[in-house]
Amino acid sequence: MSDLSQPGLRRRLAFPIDKIPLLLFAALLVFFCFQAPWFLSWQNVSVILKQTAPLAILCFGLACVIIGGGDDVVSGGIDLSLPAISVLAVAIISIGVQIEANIFLLALLAVTAALLAGLVNALMVVRVGLPPLLATLASSVAIVGLTNYLTRQRRISIDAPWLVAFRDGTLLGLPWAVWFMLAVFVLYQFVVHHSRWGQHLQASGGSREAAELAGLPVNSLMLRSYLLAAAAAALAALTLLARGSGSSPGAEEPLLLEMVLATFIGTAFSRRRVVTVWGALLGALLVNALSNGLALMRVDIFWVGTVKGVLILLVLAAAAVQRRGQP
Repeated sequence: MSDLSQPGLRRRLAFPIDKIPLLLFAALLVFFCFQAPWFLSWQNVSVILKQTAPLAILCFGLACVIIGGGDDVVSGGIDLSLPAISVLAVAIISIGVQIEANIFLLALLAVTAALLAGLVNALMVVRVGLPPLLATLASSVAIVGLTNYLTRQRRISIDAPWLVAFRDGTLLGLPWAVWFMLAVFVLYQFVVHHSRWGQHLQASGGSREAAELAGLPVNSLMLRSYLLAAAAAALAALTLLARGSGSSPGAEEPLLLEMVLATFIGTAFSRRRVVTVWGALLGALLVNALSNGLALMRVDIFWVGTVKGVLILLVLAAAAVQRRGQP
């Protein structure tokens, strides 16, 4: 009888197993093409792209942290506070617009708040040595509490002309939010995958011991990755603000689930099965296409959450099998 603990057999099994989440996504999308009305219409595709913008930008930030700290969800790099940071930035801008504060001052204040939150996360992980999963989860809870205090847990609607123009305007048939998402993607793709600093970050996440032996400043790289992720959360706030036409309590909850799912499903697009900025973009598109297709079919919102939860379990299980299969 074959022993499943043998490395060779695990490697042979890992290849099909790590494809299961992506194949399931593909099957669902094909199903929507036949069953959901207007799923492939340009109007609906444009909606999917527009709705993807805040999630994709958050995924770019999460990808930076994972790439720098490793893809182990417990001991590796992770930042669960990014949606909460983005929602805090949205709340700051929404409150400021209501009292007619200067928009440039509001943007500076929102970015500063996001970077401070990222710095706190970095210090807790890098300096204090807390597990990233627990540190950023605690940070997320604290940031949500601060946001609720500022907004009094009420919705704040704004209709400033610049926001309406960004929300409803198009260029070459694509919403402004999509162009903004693509611009942020190009920036993060270059910084993480095509710059010298990004190469050092990847080396640090690939093997901390080897990176330290090579003389790389691993702690500094990790700290900057958290700041880069927080900057992504601040950038995502603009698209999130436009999508909701203001601040809404609890907006971070669905984003957290979708961010983790999209970022890790993106590993299926990497030859080495690792998290990448490019994969995060494709993962975000898949997750939003899934949500859109289920909505078109009028599937109960509770079942939508169940489907996404199951997909996250499959993605993480496939990643675990992949790591076990490595010699």
